[in-house]
Amino acid sequence: MKDDNFLRANNAQHMWHPMGHPGEAMEHTPTIIETASGSTIKDIDGHETIDAVGGLWCVNLGYSNDVLKDAIAKQLYDLPYYSAFSGTSNPSAIEASYAVREFFAEDGMARVFFTSGGSDSVETCLRLARQYHRIKGEPNRTKFLSLKKGYHGTHFGGASVNGNNRFRINYEPLLPGCFHMPSPYTYRNPFNETDSVVLAQNIAAAMEDEIAFQGAGSIAAFIMEPVQGAGGVIVPNEIFMPLMRDICDRHGILMIADEVITGFGRLGDWSGSRHWGVKPDMMCCAKGITSGYFPVGAALMSDGVAEVFENGGEEAAIFHGYTYSAHPVGAAAVTACLSETLRLDTKTNAAARGTQLFDGCVALMEKYDIVGDVRGGHGLMTGLEIVSDAADKTPMDIAVMKKVHKTIYDAGVMVRLGGNNILMSPPLIITEGEVERVLGALDAGLGSV
Repeated sequence: MKDDNFLRANNAQHMWHPMGHPGEAMEHTPTIIETASGSTIKDIDGHETIDAVGGLWCVNLGYSNDVLKDAIAKQLYDLPYYSAFSGTSNPSAIEASYAVREFFAEDGMARVFFTSGGSDSVETCLRLARQYHRIKGEPNRTKFLSLKKGYHGTHFGGASVNGNNRFRINYEPLLPGCFHMPSPYTYRNPFNETDSVVLAQNIAAAMEDEIAFQGAGSIAAFIMEPVQGAGGVIVPNEIFMPLMRDICDRHGILMIADEVITGFGRLGDWSGSRHWGVKPDMMCCAKGITSGYFPVGAALMSDGVAEVFENGGEEAAIFHGYTYSAHPVGAAAVTACLSETLRLDTKTNAAARGTQLFDGCVALMEKYDIVGDVRGGHGLMTGLEIVSDAADKTPMDIAVMKKVHKTIYDAGVMVRLGGNNILMSPPLIITEGEVERVLGALDAGLGSV
């Protein structure tokens, strides 16, 4: 292993980082995280912080789960790789598919298609949604509906249904036939509506209008996050997702739930769809499926979707997949992770600690007028929107946001910036005392400006 001087000298010199300007990374070199334990990470300078980002919404079990590590190590020795393309399988993949199906049985999911991550899972669901309608004799159903502020990954399909132009504009033109409804974002929306119930109803009406304009027979699927994550932790009213489900049912449109962030306990339920009392037609999963210990994702299909494919003709053949689909080491990580997730009952701690974090952030909003909005209150997803003018809701300048971020880090907590939002998604094993430390660091950061 290279020494620290080598790491500092070569930091950002040879590797482009995701979601950032290459030149900025060279000028302001990234923090180098060297070790981690529990909910704590440590950089090469020895500075320890609570990881209130959970890696990237994903390290649900923290960094010290030996059951998961041992399962990965054992599988590396037994069978480090084999293809799961048609004609071959492996024991680890079979066990993992059973575990995932059981985990989401209450959500109506019946089949699993393994991928390498969240973007892959979204792409898989979009492609299979079009194929589903083709098998059923409706090949004109090719369009997709989604929500503004939504995030669905970085592939061309996912970027096309993304609802934030930061992830779109440099790569356009994208997939045609993708249309975006307003977000259930009470702090900022085109209706100037602060009542979340009325806002949900307005969006439902807008969606009905768009379906009528496009023609229901041209639309394949509607995709949404149960809680919008990267868009700023935007929590809809409890009637919103059921309203969308009803609209999809009446117009023959598949509903895809993007559970990449919200699955596996983060909202205080094992899925975001279950949290809102909805059974989607497809689900996209990743992140918490291995707690980030191995790159794995999954696209899940309901009984209804599975039946169409499995009883279909030649058009039902799935000519889609990834080299690492059902990777045996990744599959071993999935089985171990789901077992540990259930054993630790992480959703219960997520609900309790999420309430503690949200309530603490509301108290900070009352203390600091630069906190325009606090969103969360459903498990361990919390966002603070920072403004320079509370009356006009003027987004805080990014230079100030970076100062706040550094002060919070220096005070012992890693958070994530999303524009003028502070986003938090700590490990689901975080303790009551650690949440108090997060709130203390936030206080220091907000107080610095």
